[in-house]
Amino acid sequence: MRDYRVATTAALMVLAMASGSAQVEKGPISGIDRLKAGNERFVNDPATPPSVDVEKRKALVKGQTPFAMVLSCADSRVPPEMVFNVGLGELFVVRTAGQVTDKAVLASIEYAAEHLKVPLLVVMGHDSCGAVKAAIETKAGAPSMGPNLDALVRSIKPAFERMSTSADLDHLRDAVLANIEEVVNDVLTSSAIVKHLVGTGTLQMVGAFYDLDTGRVRFSKPVSPEHQATGGTPDAHR
Repeated sequence: MRDYRVATTAALMVLAMASGSAQVEKGPISGIDRLKAGNERFVNDPATPPSVDVEKRKALVKGQTPFAMVLSCADSRVPPEMVFNVGLGELFVVRTAGQVTDKAVLASIEYAAEHLKVPLLVVMGHDSCGAVKAAIETKAGAPSMGPNLDALVRSIKPAFERMSTSADLDHLRDAVLANIEEVVNDVLTSSAIVKHLVGTGTLQMVGAFYDLDTGRVRFSKPVSPEHQATGGTPDAHR
């Protein structure tokens, strides 16, 4: 078992109810509430994006102070700035297929957390994820898709060991949730900086799941400073 491993897929992904009104633990960091409010705006009126005026753009030339960072899938249907209805300079976004991590991804997160002092990290997956689907469909001995795609699939497959169900297309959603948890653990175990900041309570870290059909984002309980999921059984919320 890995050090700093959060409990189980079920325990990590204690998702908010479909209304999005479930309360998140209050603390010095209010970024989750801002993301929830922005997602409500997106769900209710996605045709009205936040305004981007010339003065705001000019002000950002001097520097950036995003209130949250989002590690999300690169899927074109899941743009965090739109999903959370935020403007320029508000989110620090890192995107890869299946939100898998590598040194460049971890360095980007560390830069935002340590140098920009961003207080919140969200690891967001989504339903119908093509990267997770490819990992399910790629069996041992399958022809190579090329070294880079092969490496991507290998990065996702360990997540399936977390599942209580079989890793097949009938349980794609469970596989996506398992992958979110795996990425949370990968970041915690691979970055001493993130591990320290979460441990001191300086950085809050949560998992999130985006529903393509409704536009709703559901959040997990935050990873606590003790590096354990904060509890709960989510079956009723699924």
